[in-house]
Amino acid sequence: MNPTQPNTTFTDLALLSEEKTNHPAELILANKKLAQQIEDRGKRAAELVIANTELAFQNKEKEKRAAELVIANNELAFQNKEKEKRAAELVIANRELAFQNKEKEKRAAELLIANIELTYQNEEKEKRAAELIVANKELAFQNREKEKRAAELVIANSELAFQNKEKEKRAAELVIANSELAFQNKEKEKRATELLIANIELTFQNKEKEQRAAELILANTELAFQNEEKEKQAAALLIANKELDSFTYISSHHLQEPLRKIQVFSNRILTDEHQNLSTKGQYYFKRTEIAAARLQTLLNDLLTYSQTNSTDKKFVDTNLNTSVQKVLLDLKDDIAEKKAIVEVSVLGNATVIPLQFKELLKNLICNSLKFSRPGFPPHIIIKNHIEFPKLKDRNQSKSGYYAHISISDNGIGFDPQFKDRIFELFQCLHTNSEYEGTGIGLAIVKKIVQNHNGIITTTSEINKGARFDIYIPVLGE
Repeated sequence: MNPTQPNTTFTDLALLSEEKTNHPAELILANKKLAQQIEDRGKRAAELVIANTELAFQNKEKEKRAAELVIANNELAFQNKEKEKRAAELVIANRELAFQNKEKEKRAAELLIANIELTYQNEEKEKRAAELIVANKELAFQNREKEKRAAELVIANSELAFQNKEKEKRAAELVIANSELAFQNKEKEKRATELLIANIELTFQNKEKEQRAAELILANTELAFQNEEKEKQAAALLIANKELDSFTYISSHHLQEPLRKIQVFSNRILTDEHQNLSTKGQYYFKRTEIAAARLQTLLNDLLTYSQTNSTDKKFVDTNLNTSVQKVLLDLKDDIAEKKAIVEVSVLGNATVIPLQFKELLKNLICNSLKFSRPGFPPHIIIKNHIEFPKLKDRNQSKSGYYAHISISDNGIGFDPQFKDRIFELFQCLHTNSEYEGTGIGLAIVKKIVQNHNGIITTTSEINKGARFDIYIPVLGE
């Protein structure tokens, strides 16, 4: 409001007072205008009080979210400390692995020295064997010489015989020594073979440890990358939540208020100025009212969809039949208008978010009523399947069991190829001239099911109705 406006108003009143003798009609109009301004100021003051109340509520909500963010930060700090502990353990493991490798290198060096010494001993034995061969050859030569001399040395036969016996003993000892030497060489060859196998195995183990160390480094690198990605996702989630809060505020206030004024003024023109409008003007204003109503519905649906993310997820053990009856009571006029038949079996209890699950049931039942076949009263069946099938899913419950609820109808159905598309935002299979809608209802349904860590599937054929199957995890087992 302009602060100089009251002074301007009083100035206008003063001028009007001076000229009231000449312009009584203008004075009356000025008084009415002043009264209207006072009334408008009262309305604006009331709107300001409402806005201040709502602002206080939003500040409390922001404080709650700030507290939740502090808790999340504490948890993240705890996780970082755990990661630092694991990194310290990894450093200790790497140091121990390096120490073991050094020990193995020392043992390999000792083994190399032993191999060199064994080679030297084998060379010495080969030299001795060569000398022994030379000696054997010389001995044979001497024997031949002695045999030649035997004829001449008959007298020396007895002595030679004795010498021969001695030599035979020595030859026998030499044979035994040769056998023992051969056995020792074979044993050394076996030990050399075992040593070679041990060296090959040691080399293989070192390669395996190097590979494991490389894999450990890669795993650490990947873990660090994943942590960075999670931190980025957490930051992006915070930004998305802030944008979602801004969107919710804009939808519920800045967009709703001008829309309400459009609806109010359009209605006033059609009511008060109906006779002054041409037929085309009346048609245009009716179309304006219809478009405003569609926009109102769209904003409400968008607000509902955004609230499925921001609403506190408080799970309560709820009687599903009671929830269905509340929804049917809210839709009793639509059900009566369509002459619909709704069959509800005993659904029992489930741990759900009550308001969200009620919204889910309402959207699916409204869907069945809206897409009914002309000339056929809608027939809606809500059943609880007693057998809880096990489904493989990343969000499955601790027990792996799901409560299975189905909602089926006899409506127009849809082409099975669109069974996934219908759950996307703003996806309508029909034009507004055929069936009015915003394309958000089933997206809200899917979001609510996801909030329950559940699964929703659908089956349908054209003109044979549609069936929606909802699987909610059984909690507390």
